[in-house]
Amino acid sequence: MIQKKHKFLLLFLFFYSIVFSQQEKSLNYFDIAIQKKANSLKSEINFNKAQYFFLKKKWDSTLVYSMKQLNSSPDLETRNYCHYFRGYSLRKKGLYKQAHIEFGIINKSFQYYYQVDNNIGLLFYYEKKFNKAIVYYLKAEKEILNHKDESEIATLYENIGICYLHLNQYKKAEFYLKKEVLLNPKQITKSVVRANINIANFYYAQYKDQQAIHYFQKAYTLSKNIKDFDLKQTTAFNMAVVEENRGDYKKALVYRKESTQWKDSLNNQNKIWAVADFEKKFAVAQKQKQIKVLEVENKLKNNERNGFFFAAIGLLLILTAGVYLYGQKVKNAKIILLQKNKLDELNATKDQLFSIVSHDLRSSVNALKTSNSKLSATLETKNYDELHQLIIQNSTIANGAYSLLDNLLHWAMLQTKQLYFQKESVHLYSIVQQIEYSYKPLLLDKTLTFDNLVSKNIFIFVDLDSLKIVLRNLLDNAIKFSNENGKISFYTQETTPDFCDLVIEDTGIGMSESTIKELLQEGELLAKKSGSEIIGTGLGLQLCKQMIRKNSGTLAMESEINKGTKMILSFPKTIV
Repeated sequence: MIQKKHKFLLLFLFFYSIVFSQQEKSLNYFDIAIQKKANSLKSEINFNKAQYFFLKKKWDSTLVYSMKQLNSSPDLETRNYCHYFRGYSLRKKGLYKQAHIEFGIINKSFQYYYQVDNNIGLLFYYEKKFNKAIVYYLKAEKEILNHKDESEIATLYENIGICYLHLNQYKKAEFYLKKEVLLNPKQITKSVVRANINIANFYYAQYKDQQAIHYFQKAYTLSKNIKDFDLKQTTAFNMAVVEENRGDYKKALVYRKESTQWKDSLNNQNKIWAVADFEKKFAVAQKQKQIKVLEVENKLKNNERNGFFFAAIGLLLILTAGVYLYGQKVKNAKIILLQKNKLDELNATKDQLFSIVSHDLRSSVNALKTSNSKLSATLETKNYDELHQLIIQNSTIANGAYSLLDNLLHWAMLQTKQLYFQKESVHLYSIVQQIEYSYKPLLLDKTLTFDNLVSKNIFIFVDLDSLKIVLRNLLDNAIKFSNENGKISFYTQETTPDFCDLVIEDTGIGMSESTIKELLQEGELLAKKSGSEIIGTGLGLQLCKQMIRKNSGTLAMESEINKGTKMILSFPKTIV
């Protein structure tokens, strides 16, 4: 019979190996399901990082990113995955209480809820609450069987068997442990060796030494084909205990030596791994140092490149500013030159205007003076016919001077923008009638016929005062340049729906084509009619053109020498 202390030692080794096995176990089909879920949530960066670190067994990082994903309020299924990641990671870190909380939050609609039951069973197993562990293992059993993963099923049966063994329910323990042995893959693996050790310890616990020794020997033989030093050392030590109980100390010594050798090999291997880990860390540190040096060099190069770049930008800005300032200087010089030329033209026009106006006023005053002298002499002779002619002549001279001064006043106000324009609807026929009445004496003096043929249905949208000034000036010109017994006509013609043409036609001396072009030019002041001694300033026509333009109208002329003139004014109609 095997000594009791040896049995306890064997059982301790047995339980340790089981826990280690379960921790290292991975569920491949569940890993695939997690990856598929991550692919469906490519835009969820935190979930993708959480599942990546979960599969890489980086538990701290898994906890961080799964919590970040939970804070973004995802859908229920995604939350279930995140709580599973957290529960599993906390179990791996030995934080069983927190792991229970996370697994408890997972909704039972979760597709892989049996994994939750399996993990809760394992938590109770670690806490040595074997009855509760069995309950949750059995809940997970059906779904685990459905997946037909023999390795996963074997691990489940192994854990259930161990729990029953702890509870001294040997029949149930034997049932599940033997299932585990039968389900293990046919090829020799660490799971197969551990399964045989489990059965051996099961029989040892019941003092069934012969059955136990059979499975210990089987486990020892199978361990020859695996590369796990820990399992090799365990199986050799178990055989040493078996031989000691048999009383064969020579064989027991051989097994103990072998167990010690495997233990030393394991220690050496651990040392090798430790050295390799140290060398790896040293290499990483060296590489990081090189990276930092390269980063500093790159930073210096970037600073140098940025310095050149900003210097080039600065130089370019300076050149651009220089070109801009030079361009502005040239532009300002051109503007100043244009303004100077315009001012010179205006001054020349002003001088010309003053010269002409002063000449005309002087001529008018001199004519009036001469006429008054004749009038005084005629009064003495009491020649009433000549007296009548002189009075009419004085009136004509006075009216001409008045018209000249009136035009000059309006022209000055227009140039200084002091003339006020208020557009309104105007009955054109009535305005022409008023103008005719004002000039009736002049028309009768030259025995001129006046025809007002303007349509009585026409209304135009203009400033009334400026329209009267235009019509008075044009009628005055028509009278001035018409022969006695001539004819002046005002009539309308409609060429477009929105505008009305007013035509002022006389049968006077007319103008040449060149004179028309000269008069229509801006700023032209002098106009002399061929075959006439009458000299005008042209100021009235310039005033008319500007006022017509202010009223959104146009002016055109048609004339031939000795065949009269047509002045065509176009104004906008009143919109009804």
